[in-house]
Amino acid sequence: MAAITAAMVKDLRQKTDAPMMECKKALVAAEGDFAKAEEILRVKLGNKANKAAARVAAEGIVGVYVSDDRKLGALFEVNSETDFVAKNAQFVELVNATAKVIAEGKPANNEEALALTMPSGETLEAAYVSATATIGEKISFRRFALLEKTDAQHFGAYQHNGGRIGVISVIEGGDEALAKQISMHIAAMKPTVLSYKELDEQFVKDELAQLNHVIDQDNESRAMVGKPALPHLKFGSKAQLTDEVVAQAEEDIKAELAAEGKPEKIWDKIIPGKMDRFFLDNTKVDQAYTLLAQVYIMDDSKTVEAYLESVNASVIEFVRFEVGEGIEKASNDFEAEVAATMAAALNN
Repeated sequence: MAAITAAMVKDLRQKTDAPMMECKKALVAAEGDFAKAEEILRVKLGNKANKAAARVAAEGIVGVYVSDDRKLGALFEVNSETDFVAKNAQFVELVNATAKVIAEGKPANNEEALALTMPSGETLEAAYVSATATIGEKISFRRFALLEKTDAQHFGAYQHNGGRIGVISVIEGGDEALAKQISMHIAAMKPTVLSYKELDEQFVKDELAQLNHVIDQDNESRAMVGKPALPHLKFGSKAQLTDEVVAQAEEDIKAELAAEGKPEKIWDKIIPGKMDRFFLDNTKVDQAYTLLAQVYIMDDSKTVEAYLESVNASVIEFVRFEVGEGIEKASNDFEAEVAATMAAALNN
């Protein structure tokens, strides 16, 4: 049997990226035959990858990439089974390589993305299978988004909490500092669309019903301590505030001011503030889901839309990814696990 040297193990490790001990075992089994050891590792690590494929990977990193010419931005999510592995050097290297390949390849969908060629010469899909085998956890490429802009526009690229959340926004007017601030707002406030015009009518109605259900629950508590009940919200979105609704709201405010005995000559100073309050109170669904309707975290006296107008800027588009969102994670019932272990021990 040929002697297995440290140099042979090192060479096999560099070529296959397999763990050091696995390389040594493969060389021993192959009696020093390098090609045979490679094949042993390929089969062994392939089996590991196949077993891992069925497991849930809901941790990982959202990668953010902006090209050197500042014209293309890429956002993508790479998943692992644990956040510990997401800090692994090989995992981080894979994420960085993926960023460049996605940005340069400009795939139209995940199928095209997985077929792109990585620096190693293998496809992106094969690279993730290899990473699963060598790292020992399921590593998967989940999704991506590409954004392009003109020279007159600015990217706001932002990663939050070590890559748990990633955002890219495209801003017209202003500068990159403003664009980044808008992306920070998006990361914190979780809007899903830009404007109320993108919300489905039935979705608004369903969300409004949920808000009123919360009010009902609150009113039960208020009744127990003798507090007056809060009224239901009639509207949830600017889309529901027709010209007739707005005109009626203004008339109601005027009637209220008259009933309070406020001099009519000062109404013009009071009505705008009360109308602002009316819009704020009746666009709660917009505020939860649309960027422009949200109160701006950098200036809570204005909505994002009002702030951008004040600095002659506008948001063209944005994308926000958060690691694991929408993935159903396996829940561990520790008590049941212990009970099952004890039962098995008693039966043996």
